[in-house]
Amino acid sequence: MNVPEELRYTSDHEWARLEEDGQIRIGITDYAQDALGDVVFVQLPEVGVAYELNAAFSEVESTKSVSEVYAPLAGTVAEVNADLVDSPQRLNEDPYGEGWICVIQPSEEGAYDGLLDAAAYVALIG
Repeated sequence: MNVPEELRYTSDHEWARLEEDGQIRIGITDYAQDALGDVVFVQLPEVGVAYELNAAFSEVESTKSVSEVYAPLAGTVAEVNADLVDSPQRLNEDPYGEGWICVIQPSEEGAYDGLLDAAAYVALIG
């Protein structure tokens, strides 16, 4: 499994990347996309909507199942990856790159630091 060291993770298999402007880019992990199988649809969150920590903000449908994606931190959606509407398979092909789901403006400073680091996530998926 690919678990980039520079990212943070949740026990629900989301990843988060701190951007230079303080916003957080979010997607699902390589482990999650592998477990889902071929992704055929992604329901994106709405820009401008605020979500609480652990609230379901997106849904990913695969040939196997439908899974909710949970907010790894509280905040407001600043941007979504509209390319996933026509190319949902990007979640499978490049989960840490072109397969990102959204960018959130966090509502709590320091929330990012509370997420799992790569070593803790690897221990979780063991």
